[in-house]
Amino acid sequence: MKELNKRTFHIISIGTWMVLLFLWWFLTNTGMIESKLVPSPQETWGTFIDILQNGYNGTTLLGQLSISFYRMFIALFYAVLSAIPLGLLSGYFLPFQAVVDSVVQFYRPLPPLAYYTLLILWLGIDETSKISLLFLAAFAPIYVACVSAVSRVKKDYILSGKSLGANNRQIFFSIIFPACLPQIFTGIRTAVGVAYTTLIAAEMVAATSGIGWMVIDASRYLKSDVMFVGIIIMGITGVLLDLILKKIESIVVFWEGK
Repeated sequence: MKELNKRTFHIISIGTWMVLLFLWWFLTNTGMIESKLVPSPQETWGTFIDILQNGYNGTTLLGQLSISFYRMFIALFYAVLSAIPLGLLSGYFLPFQAVVDSVVQFYRPLPPLAYYTLLILWLGIDETSKISLLFLAAFAPIYVACVSAVSRVKKDYILSGKSLGANNRQIFFSIIFPACLPQIFTGIRTAVGVAYTTLIAAEMVAATSGIGWMVIDASRYLKSDVMFVGIIIMGITGVLLDLILKKIESIVVFWEGK
């Protein structure tokens, strides 16, 4: 496979989006697509400025985003806090894996919204059920990544540590955990994506606030411009979150790829 340098890669990416934006502008401004179905770029921008200045349904745009990110970050915090140690322990101690792994593998393939109704029934329709749903959605990818990471640690590293007199605790924290960090970050990035999509879906099903709720509420009144604004904001914030995680990973796992 022929490799591209970063500059060429970025030029191609920017060019792709310029073409897409031009097609969007051309198709909507020539009347080939009705504005009720797909608003023009300038109409979408005007709606964005209006929501930015006046908010939507009495709540500012920043407020809608803050509510969504509050739900997601709280769930991710608890997912990272619990999934990493449980995943590493499951990969390191097989008896522990026999207890935890089967439970995670059972619910992992289930669509989060399939058991969201149960969470609402048990925990109510407030923030607790939403955060619990996002926690479960984010927990599985991190846990699986950690178990897989431990299994890929080279045995020579562990044997070398034991030959130098390291005990199990020292091997775990000095050899296994650092070796697993690249895959742990991959699991966290996957979990953020899964949690974000689950969050939007949950807000569309049972919520009265948040960026997902804003889109579904706009759809009820055929406000396609507001829907486009919400969808674009979701996409941009999702990309920014992943870029932030990549930056943190490059700082923490500075040896990766060297």
